[in-house]
Amino acid sequence: MEQHRAYIARTSGLKLKDYLGYGLIDTAGCLIFSLVTTLLQKYYTDILHLSPLFIMLMFIGARIWDAINDPIMGRIADTAKPKKSGRYRPWVLYAAIPLAISGILMFVKLPNMGEPASMLFTCIYATVTYVVFGMAYTMLQIPYGSLASVVTTDDKERNKLSVFRSIGAALGSIPVLLIASFAYAKRLDASGMPILGENNRPITDMQYKPVIIGVVIMSVVSAALLILAYTMNRERVKTKPQPKEKGATKKAIALLFRNRSFVAISLVSMLLLSGQMFTQSFYTYLFDDYFHANWMNLATQACTYSPMLLFMFFLPKAAKKIGKKEVTAVGLTLAAVSNLALYFLRGMEPGKLMWIFLALNFVSGCGLTTLVMQLWAMVTDSTDDIEVKTGSRDTGTAYSVFNFFRKLGQVLSAICVNGALLGMHYRYEKGAVQTPENLKIMYDLATLIPAVLFGIMAVLLFVVYPLSKRRVAELQEQKELDLKESYEKKIIDI
Repeated sequence: MEQHRAYIARTSGLKLKDYLGYGLIDTAGCLIFSLVTTLLQKYYTDILHLSPLFIMLMFIGARIWDAINDPIMGRIADTAKPKKSGRYRPWVLYAAIPLAISGILMFVKLPNMGEPASMLFTCIYATVTYVVFGMAYTMLQIPYGSLASVVTTDDKERNKLSVFRSIGAALGSIPVLLIASFAYAKRLDASGMPILGENNRPITDMQYKPVIIGVVIMSVVSAALLILAYTMNRERVKTKPQPKEKGATKKAIALLFRNRSFVAISLVSMLLLSGQMFTQSFYTYLFDDYFHANWMNLATQACTYSPMLLFMFFLPKAAKKIGKKEVTAVGLTLAAVSNLALYFLRGMEPGKLMWIFLALNFVSGCGLTTLVMQLWAMVTDSTDDIEVKTGSRDTGTAYSVFNFFRKLGQVLSAICVNGALLGMHYRYEKGAVQTPENLKIMYDLATLIPAVLFGIMAVLLFVVYPLSKRRVAELQEQKELDLKESYEKKIIDI
């Protein structure tokens, strides 16, 4: 068997340091990205007083630019001459400082920003800094996604890399929850007494100072972790640059869209990110206005991410025995049913409902964890599927398209969040209080939208995604032959 898998064996053999270093990249990236998914929407409406309509249009415009920017970054990664440290690994170092700076600039509130007289400048500043952040994040994420294909070619090791990446992302998403929990203060009247809303509970407002302090700290730590992660990773497959031929990008992208597994997992990832960003952003409104319990921001994320601590020990074994597709499809069904159950509990009194809400969030988190921890291994399976079928090694281009799908998920999330706020006539003016009718609609949308998104994802995996357990095993055999042929033709070095 070792002789049969000789080339895969020569391009594998990861140690704990390799897994930790790989996961640490997403820890660093998510320290910044979690600021966008959790705080930015609320910061825009409550601190800068931007309208939900403008925010939604801004996010859509940024994604239009990404349709141009992302493939460019993918082609640069595929066609540039590799450094001594590798093809994709150096970008981890290059992106560290730009990502940190752009993260801070998004949350910098200059004098008079948010005031009616300077609203045009506020809108321009918010748009420019958000687009710059997107470009810096692309500089990291596309090469990072491609890195897995050259770190190891062994399916088992890639599964573990996916698990470590997911855990790294979860760890990077936790600190922002502390900011979200401490970034609010009770609204006081002239005598210093808390102002009560229509439900006789204190009204709370987001505060700028704790937000910007937390953002600066997380951005600096992110840059430091990326520099550390760069030293801990190593590329074992040394690929040659793809030729810079006219129309090569268009041809490479066309091959991706002809591959059923790649399109299916890209759509699933798009909906996953959309569902995650929707809940993280919209829950800040729900917990603040409906439950009046900001501590639930931290609690619900604990319910979402804590299943990883349980699943990390047996999920890779379950995926190996049952299949990644099979395990994740069942998990997403569980997540969809859990959120649908929350929707049907909408008539309960909020004080009693909050504990059931958290419990079902934990169940939903268990279901989502099956996909989150296996997603990146499934993406790599899809790029392998393309490679063995077509001979294309445009991995950077593949991840640029995959990354663009995920950014479309951000657009879908923005449409859902801001469309929901517009539909319920959310009052974002300073000092505004939401009506009981608004709060009822808010709860319905907070539970029904994730249920629909997760349900569609389950159908995509059950019906469309073709890489079952048997097919992945066959793919590994084909990959060995492909590595042997590529090495003999000097297309790759080992």
